[in-house]
Amino acid sequence: MAKIKITQTGSPIRRDKTQRATLVGLGLNKLHRTVEVEETPEVAGQVRKVHHLLSVER
Repeated sequence: MAKIKITQTGSPIRRDKTQRATLVGLGLNKLHRTVEVEETPEVAGQVRKVHHLLSVER
């Protein structure tokens, strides 16, 4: 599987609890943190849910 780089660019303040939990599930908890994860259907769904808070590089 391919790896993708995900960087948190938006703040989870005043966001729904589920969006905050999704960021934590992706391994992000502070602005400008970057993680590299496998591109799976589960991760793609998480990214789609909080796409407005992330920057994604393939």
